[in-house]
Amino acid sequence: MTRNLLPEKLKELRKMNNYTQDYVAEVLGVVRQTYSHYETGKRTPDATALYKLAGLYNISLEDLLHLTVNIDRDEFYDAPIPTQTSSELAEYLNFYNDPANKKKYIFHTDLEKKMLFYFSKISDEDKKEIIEFTKIKARKNTL
Repeated sequence: MTRNLLPEKLKELRKMNNYTQDYVAEVLGVVRQTYSHYETGKRTPDATALYKLAGLYNISLEDLLHLTVNIDRDEFYDAPIPTQTSSELAEYLNFYNDPANKKKYIFHTDLEKKMLFYFSKISDEDKKEIIEFTKIKARKNTL
């Protein structure tokens, strides 16, 4: 069972900055009792209150929320193994963001860029087959 560290951190941040509960409550626009419940864990601050707290303590909202993550220091957390889809996406983004390609394909649609990316990865024989297939499809659309 993981415990919520936000109440402890709110109290710690308030004390480090020598703020009273009354002062923090006033900044948040709530009564002192409501803020007190944030520090005891009886209530959880809403998104607006969290945003104001992050501003008050001059930390990012992300940092404030990460203070509540309880990590088991005895367990190793490995990054997930990239899937075929994520590897292809990374490769496509590298292709698309290459300055030469950006300039070359500036007026192409995203679909055309994707087609050109995959087209560049296949053999010349396969490219010829795709061109012939595309010709057949194009003829059908003009009839």
